[in-house]
Amino acid sequence: MAGAAAMADRTTLMESEAGEAADAVARMLDANRATFARIAARLVAHPPETVITCARGSSDHAATYAKYLIETRTGVPVVSAALSVATLFDAPVVPGNRLVIAISQSGRSPDLLATVALHRRAGAFVVALVNAEDAPLRDLADEVIALSAGPERSVAATKSYIASLAAVAALTGAWAKDATIANGVAQLPDLLRAAWALDWSAGVSALAGADNLFVLGRGHGYGIAQEAALKFKETCALHAESFSAAEVRHGPMAIVGRDFHVLAFGGSDRAGASVRETATEFRARGAKLLLADPVAADAELPALAAHPAIEPILMVQSFYALANAVALARGLNPDAPPHLRKVTETL
Repeated sequence: MAGAAAMADRTTLMESEAGEAADAVARMLDANRATFARIAARLVAHPPETVITCARGSSDHAATYAKYLIETRTGVPVVSAALSVATLFDAPVVPGNRLVIAISQSGRSPDLLATVALHRRAGAFVVALVNAEDAPLRDLADEVIALSAGPERSVAATKSYIASLAAVAALTGAWAKDATIANGVAQLPDLLRAAWALDWSAGVSALAGADNLFVLGRGHGYGIAQEAALKFKETCALHAESFSAAEVRHGPMAIVGRDFHVLAFGGSDRAGASVRETATEFRARGAKLLLADPVAADAELPALAAHPAIEPILMVQSFYALANAVALARGLNPDAPPHLRKVTETL
């Protein structure tokens, strides 16, 4: 049994759309080459003091990835905007030399738009990563990076999230003039196809009857741990919490014992080593551990080795096939979770 098709009894929109991620990323990169270069040139000429990310849901998990990548490659602090500051508290923003990165599939949530508008009036340079071609967010941005993922009909965002990660990596690589990231990004379409074909079926039987789950990552991989926990909740009706492999030691690890489920995303860098160390400890306690890792010989789930900043993008591609299969194994339709809509408009 190999790859995504082998893990599902029937094709869902979630599965088919996630499987389009490689093509979506290829389109996104082709469509935005000049845009990445232009934004990077502007940021080099006028370095921002701070980067503010504006996003919710899966897009906010892409913003977490952006935080680690931008801070480690440029040294510029990155913080996440609390969107309710603009919509519920009507609080002003002190003017300053800031970069605002707004990430959204639909680009139309009122709190996102209000926050971006507020920061732009305070002098921020606004870059929008958006998928919908008619998104109002586009009109508020100084530069638009079109995610080019195409229509996404499943409630669960997949290919648009992966396109967001790839766009963040491409932009950061250009800004930091980091050829190693640029080379990794150029290989992403082919690597994503290979990641989609990996066999993660071991996770289906392990999680089909689970009630609670920790999802661990660290560094560049923390954002995909957040995304995986969200997907378990919304598509599998499985309660999951995401933690940094460091943060989980500050209290939460007390409940990890025999038969407690843990999914861990490792990697080939020092952050990945930290995840493996935590996974080893939890295994020793009798936890039901699923480790996805490109270098660990005892990993239950295979992963591809690449640039450490690219590996998390490949692992979340493989994960989407697993989440889809777990949902089906639990008798659920991952395309239409109860009480959720594709576009969530919050104030």
